Amino acid sequence: MEISRGSSLRLEIFRTTLLVMKFIKIKIRPILPPKTNIYPLFDEYLSKLKDGDVIFITSKILAIHQGRCLKIEPRINKRKLIKQEAEKYIIGRKPAGKFILSIKEHTLIPTSGIDESNGNGYYILWPQKPSLLAREVCEYLQKKSGVKKLAVIITDSHTTPLRYGVTGISIGFFGLDPVYNYIGKEDIFGRKLKSTKTNIVDALAAMAVLLMGEGKEQTPIVILRNAKFINFRRKSTYKRLVIPANQDIYSPLLKIFNKKNENHSNRRNQH
Repeated sequence: MEISRGSSLRLEIFRTTLLVMKFIKIKIRPILPPKTNIYPLFDEYLSKLKDGDVIFITSKILAIHQGRCLKIEPRINKRKLIKQEAEKYIIGRKPAGKFILSIKEHTLIPTSGIDESNGNGYYILWPQKPSLLAREVCEYLQKKSGVKKLAVIITDSHTTPLRYGVTGISIGFFGLDPVYNYIGKEDIFGRKLKSTKTNIVDALAAMAVLLMGEGKEQTPIVILRNAKFINFRRKSTYKRLVIPANQDIYSPLLKIFNKKNENHSNRRNQH
């Protein structure tokens, strides 16, 4: 049978459309603190994964899975809790003085990631060892689905200096290369790039968190499908993303953060 040029073109467009990169929001039932096993939820809502999928999961439901929840009550001092959870922190001046800016898991984030929204009367802390948890979830989903190429990115919302609003960021991940390295490659004028890298995991996390929403959407999981630029890995690649603080271009600003132990030591010396 002969296929006309027009039919061939329409067929090619159809194939391209089928393979277009897309984000799929997964609406689920509420996950209730202080603790809910999340694996039955994965069995229920993530039963039709495909090779090459990237799964974004909000940190909140994974924290609830780990039981990282504290009932909000007078005996719990939130500011003290934030300092305990932070690796480093700085207390803001007015009018931002009610917030404590912290560094945790190589991430600049307010209040050590502790959240009250959708917490049903609980403080929700960050999950422990998020990249290790991402690996655990990824390997579980691979085993259940039979999919070989799969990645998991754990997300949260964070703020950007001098900008209103929150955007998404990864706090742990497993199964993919987190950055694309342009160093040594040429720009459009033939100049070799010396320091440029693209942060893939945080760029994708920003889109996923936008789709998840911040209110009552009940979509804490997003699937990315047909992203052909992803390099999947079967080992931890987290260290490829993070920069030592003393090598970071923001190093002069990062130096003003207090380490927990240093701050407690200073207080003891004052008494």
